[in-house]
Amino acid sequence: MPSRTVGALAAASRADRRQSARTREIQRNRLIAGGGILVVLVLVLWGCSKIGGSDDSSSTAAGGSKTTEPSKTEVSAAKAKGIATASTYKGWVDPKSSGEPWSSKVVGQLTFRGNPTRSYYGLGPLPKAPKVLWRYPKSGGMCSSSPVGNTPHSWCGSGWTGEPAVWEQDGKTLIAVGTYDQHIHFINAADGTDWLDPFDMHDIIKGSVTKDPEGEPILYSGSRADFHILGLDRPTAAADLWSMSADNVTPVNGWNDDWDSSPLMIDDYLFEGGENGQWYIIKLNRSKGADGMVTVDPKIVFHAPGWDDQLTSDLAGSGARVKDNSIENSLAISGNTVYFANSGGLVQGWDITNLKKDPNSVKRIFRYWTGDDTDASVVVDKEGMLYVASERERTSSFARDDEAGQLMKLDPSKPDDPLVWKVNDPEGGGPSGTCTEASCYGIWGTPAIYNGVVYAGTNHGRFLGVSMKTGKILWEKKLPGPTWQSPVVVDKTLVMGDCSGVLHAYDVSDPNADPPELWNVDLEGCIESTPTVFKGKIYVGARGGAFYAIGDA
Repeated sequence: MPSRTVGALAAASRADRRQSARTREIQRNRLIAGGGILVVLVLVLWGCSKIGGSDDSSSTAAGGSKTTEPSKTEVSAAKAKGIATASTYKGWVDPKSSGEPWSSKVVGQLTFRGNPTRSYYGLGPLPKAPKVLWRYPKSGGMCSSSPVGNTPHSWCGSGWTGEPAVWEQDGKTLIAVGTYDQHIHFINAADGTDWLDPFDMHDIIKGSVTKDPEGEPILYSGSRADFHILGLDRPTAAADLWSMSADNVTPVNGWNDDWDSSPLMIDDYLFEGGENGQWYIIKLNRSKGADGMVTVDPKIVFHAPGWDDQLTSDLAGSGARVKDNSIENSLAISGNTVYFANSGGLVQGWDITNLKKDPNSVKRIFRYWTGDDTDASVVVDKEGMLYVASERERTSSFARDDEAGQLMKLDPSKPDDPLVWKVNDPEGGGPSGTCTEASCYGIWGTPAIYNGVVYAGTNHGRFLGVSMKTGKILWEKKLPGPTWQSPVVVDKTLVMGDCSGVLHAYDVSDPNADPPELWNVDLEGCIESTPTVFKGKIYVGARGGAFYAIGDA
């Protein structure tokens, strides 16, 4: 987050995808007895091919076999195992994979919000009467000092967004999480011990790490200092394979140089956004060295500023914040489009259809201005609709803020008029006066979409269930704010933390009803970080200094 956010949080001391497909080969060979006639044979074969090709859901795979889309039953069965099903979709990310696990090779939660559409929240079941199973570290806290401007500030635990990567490997469940003690920690899920030494990132980590979804022992993460690619196949400590700083390209916005965005890795291409205002596509060239250890040879094949002259003009009344167009959210990909927003409120979509053939073909095809800082990641549903959460901070943009709302559904197929519905925070529009970080309205956490409902929490502690179709508020709760954690929904259970340190679980089996609370667990400090649900346990950090495993006794 920008330094202004960091400063206010410190001051308040509380806030701070193609898989192996199920294939169906249709091969029919008919032997024509009695000196068969060639014409008949040809006709039979032609008829068979027509039968195989009559299903609109099938397509021809390499080698001439027919592949079909997996059935709903197969998709559900794979999802229950935490693996992705394959698609015959020819582009980068099948839009229908929204809400589904990302990888067919690794079982786990591998990036912020689980998949390229930022819409998968973990693998159940959830605990029924949970308690804290272990605390990391066992005593004390993970704290460090990181300046805001020229003023030193103390930071503890983990904050926004802070979601741990959790995955299975060699019969174990492993965790990687970046925290405010300026380290990435590698933790055994079974007992809370280290499986690799902590890796020093030289400043606090406010984003969420990404584990390579193709099974390579690689982790991708940024910090307030720079961005790193780590090799995890060394005996005792992660290897620093490559890094980049925020001044590696031009132009940059001159506002900030943090790396909060959780990257995506698809087909050896890494997609990442920076608080320098630039977004990047990097060809990784992953390989193995002579010693058998993983290597990378990254090349930046595309980068572009996430702002334009129109945005600069629109922000002209915001003083120094005219330069505040950092990309703090995590890039989403659906179909052949990369979606993200920036701190100037510019939601955008970039076409990457022909990236592999010609990186220069990447171009922006969608633009929408929310009016204000949009740190939450864009969420994309199976129909390609976008769910965007924004803040209400700049007095010069309040009119646009109230017009666009702080929670909105956008249809990118209608670029001239994409707004489907909006929800304002506060309801009816906000006050006209200047606000501070603690008093500003809007949404910092990334919304969750599940079973026809959008779930979101606001800076003032409003916790909302909203109809995905109509934008109608179905129910509303009040929690101790700010509620910056991104809500998590798995197996009809909604998990949300508040800033008094309580992690709540709600029954959302009836999507239209105000959900009753199932249980709650007290932790130490404001819960800004997004939890990961994995096989009966929940893993989450808090601002009190510690990281936790929560589950049934």
